Amino acid sequence: MAQPSGYLVAYNSISASLWSVVFFNTIFLSLTLGQPFVYTKTNLITTGIQSLAVVEIVNAAIGLVKSPLFTTVTQVFSRLLIVWGIHQYLPDSPANFHWTYITLCLSWSITEIIRYSYYAQHLRNEVPDWLTWLRYTTFYVLYPTGVFSEVYQIILSLDEAGFYYGWFLKAILVTYIPGFYMLYTYMIKQRKKVLGPKKKVKEN
Repeated sequence: MAQPSGYLVAYNSISASLWSVVFFNTIFLSLTLGQPFVYTKTNLITTGIQSLAVVEIVNAAIGLVKSPLFTTVTQVFSRLLIVWGIHQYLPDSPANFHWTYITLCLSWSITEIIRYSYYAQHLRNEVPDWLTWLRYTTFYVLYPTGVFSEVYQIILSLDEAGFYYGWFLKAILVTYIPGFYMLYTYMIKQRKKVLGPKKKVKEN
C-alpha cells in the first residue's frame, strides 16, 4: 500500500498546486485586465489541468480510492464538457468572455485547492481541523456557484453551437438537475458523517 499512497499524495499535492495557479491567475487578470483577457490567458492551462482529472476516474475504477465511480465520472465529465466542448471547441462563444467564466474558474479552483489539499493531508494522517471544516462546508456555496456558472456557460453557447450540437447541449442541461441534486446531497451526507456529532458508546 506504500506505493499507491505515495503516488496519491504526489498526485493530490501537484493538483492542488496547479489549481492554485488557476486561482491566482484568474484573480490577477480579473483585477488588472478583465475580460476577454481572463479567458484568452487562462483557458489553455485550465483545460489542461482539468483534463488531468481523468486520472481520478481511473483511480476510482481500479480501487485506489474509495470515491464512488459514478459520482466521479459525472463530475469529471461535466467539467470536461465545459473546457473542451465550449472553451476549446467554441472559442468564439460569448460564454468565454462573460463574467461567468471568471466565477467558474474561481469556484472550481477554490474547490480543488481545498479538496486536493485535504486528500494529500489525509493520506499522511495530518489533516488539520480547519482544513476538514473547509472541505465539508465550502461546498454549500462553491457547488451552487460552480454549477450556475457551468449552466450559464452552456446557455450562452447554444447559438454558437449550431443545430445538432446545440440540441446535445440542451440535453446535457437537463441532466444538471438530477446531477446537482445527487452530488449536493452526497456532500451533505458526507459532512454529517465527518463533522456531525459522534455517537457515544454506552458504558456497561
